[in-house]
Amino acid sequence: MAMAVDASASRARKELGSRAAAEDHVRSRAFRLGIPRLIGVELEWLTARADGTESRPELTTLVEALGPHAPRTVAPSSSARPLPSGSAVSVEPGGQVELSSVPCTSARQVCDRLTADLRMLRALLARRSVIMLDRAADEVRPPHRLLRTPRYGAMELRYDRIGPMGRLMMNSTASVQVSVDAGRDEAEIVQRWELLHAIGPAMIAAFACSPRLRGAPEGDWASQRMRTWLELDPALGHVDHPADYPAWVLDAPLTCVRSELPEWYAPPGATFAAWLAGELDADIRRRPTVDDLDYHMTTLFPPVRPCGHLEVRYLDAQGRVVAGTRRGPRGVAVGTRGLRGGVRDRRPGARPVGRGGPRRSRIARIACCRSGSALSRGGVLPRHAVHRGARRGRGTVPARTGAG
Repeated sequence: MAMAVDASASRARKELGSRAAAEDHVRSRAFRLGIPRLIGVELEWLTARADGTESRPELTTLVEALGPHAPRTVAPSSSARPLPSGSAVSVEPGGQVELSSVPCTSARQVCDRLTADLRMLRALLARRSVIMLDRAADEVRPPHRLLRTPRYGAMELRYDRIGPMGRLMMNSTASVQVSVDAGRDEAEIVQRWELLHAIGPAMIAAFACSPRLRGAPEGDWASQRMRTWLELDPALGHVDHPADYPAWVLDAPLTCVRSELPEWYAPPGATFAAWLAGELDADIRRRPTVDDLDYHMTTLFPPVRPCGHLEVRYLDAQGRVVAGTRRGPRGVAVGTRGLRGGVRDRRPGARPVGRGGPRRSRIARIACCRSGSALSRGGVLPRHAVHRGARRGRGTVPARTGAG
């Protein structure tokens, strides 16, 4: 076992020989082949003091409340113990808390596990007079970063050069992320990729519930949370096809280069490809390793994010458990039929995405209803969740205990 660990560590430290080798590595890490059968869900909540002021809790208060479940990003000596039903707890830059479920084989299973762990998380935080806010965007408080780590300091610096959306995204928003298997072969990966991108605007509209966000530039958006992501870095284009993703990763700007220093740095505007080609030797003084490339991938956030599985990032935090299901290449094909455009069509000057008007709302309802059966077979959301979202303007799978 020690030899296997040593070999793995050696590969991680190995320099990447060429762009082709780097793209091959991204492809192998981003799209893991296998029969689609698992789903996972990540739920985030803004937090506040339970004193009626809704002010942010201190980071030390969150650490004390979470105890052995605190993540090592905020408590390096913590055991980071999962909650009883398996969910891991993390703390986001603005003091948001997040539950990440274990991979499950059904929507009901993931909902039940998250419901049980959510109940315990609320109880843990309540011991230190901290409450969880059931909203996707902070309407009251300006963005303020609690986590003073090199990673988030570098992200703040990079996005501050572009505008206010980076700080707002990191510190003032909460989301639901649904993860589904990528597919059993390349053809199925393409089908699932195209469906998830085609249905994006309808999903955003159906689940949008964040029309107000303190500090956001003027603009009428049903999901100010999603707006922060779409306007985070206009220079990053859309990825039309899974085969294009490795090149997109290499051509994306570096957020940071990890080091032993208290602050991490990357030359402004420099891409990973430039580092790989030796163009940054004078600044960084070394070439990137496999581990550097893996870390670079964690700093990129497309709306459908390949992480071995496909992480769907369209949904505002709902205050209830939202989950996805799995199968069906035929369902994917049916689901994409008749759908045109997608999140890729969200360009500067385009109409804001979300429940911003009667026509947009009607399109969202029609798209959700027509695609409900296909989505349930094709890997996005359960059919009853999609149809409920179309009727109510918000898609949820209610937790049995009424959590949220």
